[in-house]
Amino acid sequence: MSDTEAAWDERRDGEIAVELPARFDASLYFIGHIRTPWKRRENCPKNPRETNEECTIEVDPRWVDALAGLGTASHIIVLSWMDRARRDLVLQVPRHYNEGRGTFALRSPVRPNPIAVSVVRLVRIDGNKLTVVGLDCLDGTPLLDIKPYFASTDAVPDASVGWHASVKWRSGSE
Repeated sequence: MSDTEAAWDERRDGEIAVELPARFDASLYFIGHIRTPWKRRENCPKNPRETNEECTIEVDPRWVDALAGLGTASHIIVLSWMDRARRDLVLQVPRHYNEGRGTFALRSPVRPNPIAVSVVRLVRIDGNKLTVVGLDCLDGTPLLDIKPYFASTDAVPDASVGWHASVKWRSGSE
């Protein structure tokens, strides 16, 4: 087991893990992979708005025709599979909160089905490669889906998460 794999198995004080079901309920296709500069979890941005790094989404060539028309979008929704995340924690203690929260109250990659969602700025499409800004995942992360972002239906300007709004940030930003 590598150091990176071992770090994913560690639990912080107060975290609770459960036994996972014996079998999966569904299957899916990885439609590509994401290329980022981050090889280790600790180097990955905590929040996709913390980086202006250009990253590349490599779509499997069989799906390139599915990109038709996407180039007109300024932003896209990227669904990815956090393949190196634990799947058994129900209570987590994020290092930047120091207080336990239920997995479904967090945006952590650690969850029963480690699906991540990111809204990214689409810079360009070249064949099966999309250059984007606003990702916060490890290099090689599997790609599940791409959808156009519609501000008219996807944005909820007055949405809030009560516990998060009350957190006092050391750096002054989220």
